[in-house]
Amino acid sequence: MIEKLIQEITKKNAPIVVGLDPMLGYVPEHILKEAFDKHGETLEGAAAAILEFNKGIVDAIYDIAPAVKPQIAMYEQFGIPGMVAFKETVDYCKEKGLIVIGDAKRGDIGSTSAAYAVAHLGKVQVGSKLYSAFGEDFVTVNPYLGSDGISPFIDVCKEQDKGIFVLVKTSNPSSGEFQDKVFEGKPLYELVAQKVAEWGSECMDGTYSNIGCVIGATYPEMGKVLRKIMPNTYILVPGYGAQGGTAKDLAAYFNEDGLGAIVNSSRGIIAAYKQEKYSKYGSKNYAEASRQAVLDMKEDINSVL
Repeated sequence: MIEKLIQEITKKNAPIVVGLDPMLGYVPEHILKEAFDKHGETLEGAAAAILEFNKGIVDAIYDIAPAVKPQIAMYEQFGIPGMVAFKETVDYCKEKGLIVIGDAKRGDIGSTSAAYAVAHLGKVQVGSKLYSAFGEDFVTVNPYLGSDGISPFIDVCKEQDKGIFVLVKTSNPSSGEFQDKVFEGKPLYELVAQKVAEWGSECMDGTYSNIGCVIGATYPEMGKVLRKIMPNTYILVPGYGAQGGTAKDLAAYFNEDGLGAIVNSSRGIIAAYKQEKYSKYGSKNYAEASRQAVLDMKEDINSVL
């Protein structure tokens, strides 16, 4: 699956993933009104609004961006209707040819981890039939429980040609409370990176592994070290733009082949119309603003590669 992602990145010359993390505050008033007129101010109404919002953005960016990353919590907050909207978002993105990275940060042990892996990447047995529940191409995974939590995902990746991105060094300010603690002379995030490289060697897909990792754009010096530890690992990079990461920070995350990383932007793209830079588009043309934000991000990142 990583090879397919690389092909899309290369074809579109865009190492970019669009984070589909909709909040109702991002949704233009005309979309909210239509959804609430039909469903009322209900969970169903909220879910209908974010699905319509997502479709507009996807229609505007599918030909210039290789991948999207819906954050499942933004859908879970609306209960069952929200989860239906998540599934319909995934399906719509795949119909448009986009690679879908489910940002779920799952991770447990034994049968629980296996169930998470099946839900997001694999197929579940129901009687004599097999069903794909959510059907993402990749999913983010928390490694805190160790190999017991990761192995079921690796098994499904091998069976289904899917992939995962394992949290190594996250972009949030308090990540260092645990991730930076030194053990046996190395910070924990380096030890996790070594383990990711080991897991990745079991699941290669060409030059790179289907087992990727997450390293925040807000810690470029750490990114340089981790790139060397994991040369064949694709890096999913959150924290660009709204969280303070810049294109200049990102150069070290890529390999000399210009590959090796894909950079996420969420509200900087999906709520672009709210920024002064893109205010000329207005709320009615929010999707066109998102498209321009992707083009600008693409130019910015490629300028340092």
